Amino acid sequence: MSDPQIVCPKCSTPIKLTDTLAAPLIAKTRRQFEQQLAQKDADIAKREVSLRKSQKALAKAREAIDDEVAKRLQIERVSITESEQKKARVALAAERKQRDRLLAELQGNLDANNAKLAEAQKAHADVLRKSRELDDAKRALDLSVQKKVQESLAAVRDQAKAEAEDSLRAKLSEREAQIAGMQRQIEELSRKAEQKSQQLQGEASELELQSLLRNRFPQDMIEPVPKGEFGGDILQRVQGPGGQLCGTILWESKRTKAWSDVWITKLRDDQRTAKAEIALIVSTVLPKGVETFDLIDSIWVTRLRFAIPLAIALRQSLIDLASSKRAADGQRTKMEMVYQYLTGPRFRHRIEAIVEKFTDMQVDLDRERKTMMRMWAKREEQLKGVLDSSAGLYGDLQGIAGRAMSEIEGLSPLMIESKSSDQ
Repeated sequence: MSDPQIVCPKCSTPIKLTDTLAAPLIAKTRRQFEQQLAQKDADIAKREVSLRKSQKALAKAREAIDDEVAKRLQIERVSITESEQKKARVALAAERKQRDRLLAELQGNLDANNAKLAEAQKAHADVLRKSRELDDAKRALDLSVQKKVQESLAAVRDQAKAEAEDSLRAKLSEREAQIAGMQRQIEELSRKAEQKSQQLQGEASELELQSLLRNRFPQDMIEPVPKGEFGGDILQRVQGPGGQLCGTILWESKRTKAWSDVWITKLRDDQRTAKAEIALIVSTVLPKGVETFDLIDSIWVTRLRFAIPLAIALRQSLIDLASSKRAADGQRTKMEMVYQYLTGPRFRHRIEAIVEKFTDMQVDLDRERKTMMRMWAKREEQLKGVLDSSAGLYGDLQGIAGRAMSEIEGLSPLMIESKSSDQ
């Protein structure tokens, strides 16, 4: 075995070393290499620690950004709501201020009319004082004339006051109608915002139900109902083991805070339009007394977690019914086909549709009859009031003018009494 050699760093010539000299040098080199390796391991560990810190800082920054975005969205939503409410309050304050101004003007007009009336009464008193200085023979006549003038002035004052009050009530009613219209607009905006949110939730629920049906029944045709054709959300066309069409199931998804019985009637009409054998409503809120699922007026209602088990049972019933029909196809006669139609769901659906329409027509007819009776009673009272007022005015004028005023046949006491008895 040859002696170990090293290379001179200056002249690059190999130098032979004995075992005694080579061992310390090798040990020293090994220690240096191990130190360098330990240093590299330490550097790698430091880098890993730094990398973990960077990852944590990045996660915290991402969370902070998400929180900041959520806060800004909330602030923006609150700002928009406050802005709309502020606009509504400003408009309402302006309307109230306008109404107060009109009230003040009308009150001023009423005060002016009262002042004029007071002046007229004062002038009337002067006339009375002067009339007492006349002859005794004319005193009775003058007193009678003054009484008639006083009655006329009282009638004029009452009429002016009534006209002012009617004008004031009309303007107040108009302002109140405008305020009510603004309040309805505010409620409509709030309702539209809430309806848009509910619509987005309903679309998400519909997509979730559609995904569940496609994953569980890949052999069936799961089709979303196009917007504007008819109600319902999803049509499931059930296919048997041989690929034959066995029936149709109409699904409708609801995600609201309260149940509405109108959904049952509407989906039943949509079922007839779609010619579906079965119709289901999947809702987060069920009718009172229903916990899992139930059949209400030929419409199945259930929650989302029970939709698939219920669909399995109903789908199997359609497949069994289709198999029975195919087995009996060769034995049917015309009479049997008519009997099957009369006892089937399509005939029942059509009869129910006809009965529902006649029921709606009956309700509308009753409502119109009540409305016309109210209008007739109101017009009768209005005509009676106009006739009484005309007769009173005619009597006042006849008392002033005496025989110089001609008789009006329709306003004579006998005619008025006969008309009242006829009514």
